[in-house]
Amino acid sequence: MRKLKNSELNRKSVEEFRESVKSPFIIVLDNVRSNNNVGSIFRTSDAFLTEGIYLCGITGRPPHREINKTALGATETVMWKYFKTTIEAVSELKALGYKIVGIEQAEGSVDLGSFRVKKGVSYALVFGNEVNGVDQKILDECDYVVEIPQFGTKHSFNIAVSAGIVLWELTKTVDESRST
Repeated sequence: MRKLKNSELNRKSVEEFRESVKSPFIIVLDNVRSNNNVGSIFRTSDAFLTEGIYLCGITGRPPHREINKTALGATETVMWKYFKTTIEAVSELKALGYKIVGIEQAEGSVDLGSFRVKKGVSYALVFGNEVNGVDQKILDECDYVVEIPQFGTKHSFNIAVSAGIVLWELTKTVDESRST
């Protein structure tokens, strides 16, 4: 095996990215403290062609040195919008027809491996604060709560890791729903 050169990766230009068909996901960040996490989620959102990111409450916004450091230019490709409160973002998304999915450990949650994206449906994936998770008031507004299975002693992932895991798993089910 030979490692591919950057010139062989078929990367999209900013214009090609903007014109690409997106996956049916908007990421909602509910009061995320770390700008490094925000930047990482921008980068992951670019990689999975998400529709955009809604930044809420204390969540940092571009342009910011720490966000830019980990986003590596993804703040220029991924659409983003800021809301003073997460409930405002969720209300807008519901009005637009999105299904709201909290990513959290909760009673009645659905295991990530069992959750399937439905054809023609768009989803807002809500990720919470690094310490407190998704606020209960937001969980009360969710159509679904999805939980990432965990088996060790910590039972928590870094939020940027969680976003990567969830987007990878759900992107696989998008491909399934497109073929049915």
